[in-house]
Amino acid sequence: MAKTVTLGLMSGTSLDGVDAVAVDFSGVGPRLIGHHHIEFPKPLKEKLLALCQPGDNEIDRMGVASVELGKFYVHCVNELLDVADIGRKDVAAVGIHGQTIRHRPEQGWTLQLNNPALVAELSGLDVISDFRSRDIAAGGEGAPLVPAFHRQVFMGEVARSVVNIGGIANVTFLPPRRGYGKIIGFDCGPGNILLDAWCRKHIARPYDTNGAWGATGRVHEELLAKLLSDPYFERQPPKSTGREHFNLDWLESQLTEFGTLEPADVQATLVMLTARTITDAIKKFAGRTEEIYLCGGGALNGALAQCIRECAGEAIYVRSTSALGVDPMHVEAMAFAWLAWAFLQKKPGNLPEVTNASGARLLGALYPH
Repeated sequence: MAKTVTLGLMSGTSLDGVDAVAVDFSGVGPRLIGHHHIEFPKPLKEKLLALCQPGDNEIDRMGVASVELGKFYVHCVNELLDVADIGRKDVAAVGIHGQTIRHRPEQGWTLQLNNPALVAELSGLDVISDFRSRDIAAGGEGAPLVPAFHRQVFMGEVARSVVNIGGIANVTFLPPRRGYGKIIGFDCGPGNILLDAWCRKHIARPYDTNGAWGATGRVHEELLAKLLSDPYFERQPPKSTGREHFNLDWLESQLTEFGTLEPADVQATLVMLTARTITDAIKKFAGRTEEIYLCGGGALNGALAQCIRECAGEAIYVRSTSALGVDPMHVEAMAFAWLAWAFLQKKPGNLPEVTNASGARLLGALYPH
């Protein structure tokens, strides 16, 4: 009997941990049959964060971190199989995104730290990884890759935009199933990346739970205008970005002309920046949108979600993807389980109209166990 279950492991630019899912593809559509989240151990997280910026002895540090990360992925796989009560013999493959430490599509490359050979060796499972490189080789951005999965599970009778708010926020516009128009997808700007960095610096917490600290501040309109003037926001899709552009150094360079500001006011302004860049992008590039569905860690930030609703306006329905039957924290990991399944079926995983690749491509590389 053919194996129809793949696992998906995703650790995004927020670096909060690994989301692991098991998805069954035996039916009409993908069906989640197990999920698990494990936070990164603090020493590993610090190593990965340090590698997101240039530094000394990077090659050795990358090698050491890749071994630790590979072993951690194996731990995540084992925990998921145990929690979901899934036998190893029933798993077709594991799709592992890896941890992005550089994304330079304009130079023709991207780098996701990973150790798929080690994961295959220690887990006893086939591993599929390196999903972005082939799209970039075909002239694409290599991101976002989730729109193909969004089309599979979220397309409906009205025009929808699905917004994944991880470290970076990306938008997928889905035209009506029976209507007209093409799918559009792109990174619209910072999601949690600046919010989390500012939070770590000023209140020594990894993130602002439910946006509570930011809610104590007030939006600084002049600072907001300065942040919104960044040229990235005016670029036409296809486009993608990452920590190379939006990071704490970028933020602090924008703050220099404003003197001393209350940290909570800056946090409130960053919440508005994320909400505005998402909704402005939808209005500019996906103006037919009638419904917005949020996923990723940012969907759990009540203050941010409310700000997005206010910026979107009353005419647009804004909810999390749970309203469509998919937990917002499972969407990205499910997408990479789906990409692994597409690889096994020898089907393309990219949407050229989204990434600007020269054509549809089979994405990923196989590491048999």
